[in-house]
Amino acid sequence: MSSFAQFLARLRAAYAATASQPIPARRRQAAAPGKGLAAALDSSRIAAVALFMATVAAIVLVSFVGVTNRTLSILPNQVASVRIVAAVPFSYESKVKTEEARVRLAERVPPVYRVDPAPLRRFELHLNELVASLAPYPGLDPAQRASFLAENTALYNARGPYRASPEDVALFAAADVASAKLADLGLGILRTLHSQGITAPDDLGGDKNAATLKLLQIVRPDGAVSARPVDTIEDALTYLRVTLAAEEPDRSRAAALYRIFRDGVRPNLVFDREASRAREAEAVRDVRPVLVSVERGQSLIEPDTRVSLEQFEMLEAHRRALAENTSPLDETTRLAGRILLVLAMLAASLIYIRLEDPETLQSNSRLALLALVVVVNLALVRGTYSLGSLDYFLENSAAASLLPYMAPVLIAPIIVALLIDAGSAIFMALFLSIFTSVIWGGRLDLLVLEFLATLVAVHGVNHTRRRNRILRAALHAGLTLAVGVVLLGLAERLPLPAVLKQTAAGLAAALLCGVLVVGLLPFLENLFKRTTDITLLELTDYNHPLLRLMQMEAPGTYHHSLVVAQLSENAAAAIGANPLLARVCALFHDIGKTAKPHYFTENQHDGDNPHDDANPSLSALVIKAHVKDGVDLAIRHKLPRPVIDVIQQHHGTTLIRYFYQRALQALRRKPDTNSPLPPLLGVSSDPADSDRSAPALPDQTYRYDGPRPRFKESAIIHLADAIEAAARSLPKVTPQHLDEIIDQIVRERMADGQLDESPLTFAELTRIKTSFQHTLVNMLHGRVAYPAAKA
Repeated sequence: MSSFAQFLARLRAAYAATASQPIPARRRQAAAPGKGLAAALDSSRIAAVALFMATVAAIVLVSFVGVTNRTLSILPNQVASVRIVAAVPFSYESKVKTEEARVRLAERVPPVYRVDPAPLRRFELHLNELVASLAPYPGLDPAQRASFLAENTALYNARGPYRASPEDVALFAAADVASAKLADLGLGILRTLHSQGITAPDDLGGDKNAATLKLLQIVRPDGAVSARPVDTIEDALTYLRVTLAAEEPDRSRAAALYRIFRDGVRPNLVFDREASRAREAEAVRDVRPVLVSVERGQSLIEPDTRVSLEQFEMLEAHRRALAENTSPLDETTRLAGRILLVLAMLAASLIYIRLEDPETLQSNSRLALLALVVVVNLALVRGTYSLGSLDYFLENSAAASLLPYMAPVLIAPIIVALLIDAGSAIFMALFLSIFTSVIWGGRLDLLVLEFLATLVAVHGVNHTRRRNRILRAALHAGLTLAVGVVLLGLAERLPLPAVLKQTAAGLAAALLCGVLVVGLLPFLENLFKRTTDITLLELTDYNHPLLRLMQMEAPGTYHHSLVVAQLSENAAAAIGANPLLARVCALFHDIGKTAKPHYFTENQHDGDNPHDDANPSLSALVIKAHVKDGVDLAIRHKLPRPVIDVIQQHHGTTLIRYFYQRALQALRRKPDTNSPLPPLLGVSSDPADSDRSAPALPDQTYRYDGPRPRFKESAIIHLADAIEAAARSLPKVTPQHLDEIIDQIVRERMADGQLDESPLTFAELTRIKTSFQHTLVNMLHGRVAYPAAKA
């Protein structure tokens, strides 16, 4: 027995068991998706109000409760964005003020100098060499003496900055006791001057104003420091002139000696840095730490002012005082104000959704998605903020300054852009940026930078179809944040290492957000029954198991699905629907035919039609079964919810007209009591009924169970499926014929009420028909007949 005969026998047995039961006036349709508790909750206003209140409570709890300026990260030299006042009275030892007091005291400690003997020794050596070089002078011929003096004088002047003349040098040329006494006289006076100390303003090396003093701190040979008078170069030269004039009665000789020995008057006081530092350290050793007391309510930092080191130290002391103070603060008034702020922001969000995306406002599941990602994202931001209360960040302000830029603000906007739309994501970005700014003390710069970065991320993932684009968008957002941080740091004159660390923190946080979104996206799609273009694009792979099954088991149905997919994609693009969703749903809409492919005309290639010998009602049941089989396959392979919906809705509740007409023809004929086939389902076997001139046949058996198309893409596929099949039956394909059949099918479906539940407008239907006609003309075009090849 053939497989078809076995199948027909089973159908007859099933009919025999139910033939005697009365047929209800209207057959109950299969439960459409959206029925039950989940659908009731999705549309319940009570659930929406409860969701709103829970969201308000969660945002207030996450964003405000326990948030203080204790962990507010501010760096020295940074412009403060908010006023910070002391929440508790406290006292602290100010290292900054103590250091300033020590610096002031150290500045009042006079510098210490030491006497350098090198200038006098050098002059004495050169003078002795000059005197020794003049020893041959008495024995020279008078004619040679002048050149001899000039030559030795030039050599002497070249040894140092000396200005002796040959006439003055001649005083030492006699090489007698008188000449030696003159040299000893001058050197003795220089020794006295150098031992006292000679100063010059440009050679002190310490406080140049000390040159005007008559008393300097001098290191004695025993290492002790004492204050004693010193001479300036002018004083020393005066002393030299007067002393030589007193010791040498001959004025010309005294003048000559002065001109020679004046070159030995050189500054010989050198600034002793080590001794000066020791004196300063000794002076500041006894400075007591400066104790600063701050009253409660006293302003610590004013807004729009650059934070000084003293203010920064006071803020750090305030943080430590808050950490040590465990008494609870009364925040009732501030909490009420924050609740009002959250209510205002959520009300603005609802108004925006009502204007731009009313479909979301009518779906509690979408609202729950928005609420969940907002609350979770704010919780992550709050968690980042709470890290600032750790001892490490309290003690390391440079590390604490990185936390605002590590806040993962990008997660929720990117998810909303992928699962809902870009408009809602932009509003979400603003919402999160505002509350992130509020958490960090109302920092306007942080609000602007985070909002700009999230806008870049939303733009990058808008209509994206690949997961790597999410990471690329996060990278671009991180680079945007990094550039903003660099510009802000340069404007505030922050240290370059701190700016570079903040830049790296922002970039790393953005990339981490991208990785988290890629990992969370499949879970969120499944949880909220949302499908992204990324998942849809992955389903267009022709190596998908269901598509491969269709290619092997039902190649005609597979080709039909390809044509319907092309028709639907072009039509969806024409009316602004989702072309990718339409294409994917069309590819899978007939996968149920793979269960019994030979029962469908497009897969019958050998001319054998199993329906020829079957009861029309049984054939109708087989045809309708491909919808249920398709849903089962889709669920088994975990296809997205929209694809399952299209499989159920792509025929709506249309009439299987061919078998219905066959049933009517059989009804008009007199029943054959000898026929092995039982009476038709839905047809009375009473002989009296056969006498009616216009027999009536209920059509419930011959209609698909539905439901009717309920969204634009489903309605487009519903029409494309029928039009593609009808277009293939045309003997000649012309634009006029296509227009007629397209218009006829659309009018019939509208008259039958198949489009009553879809959101399509008449204008969109017109554009859909135009798109169908254009696509079919290009698909079903004819070709020129090639002449046969000559033998």
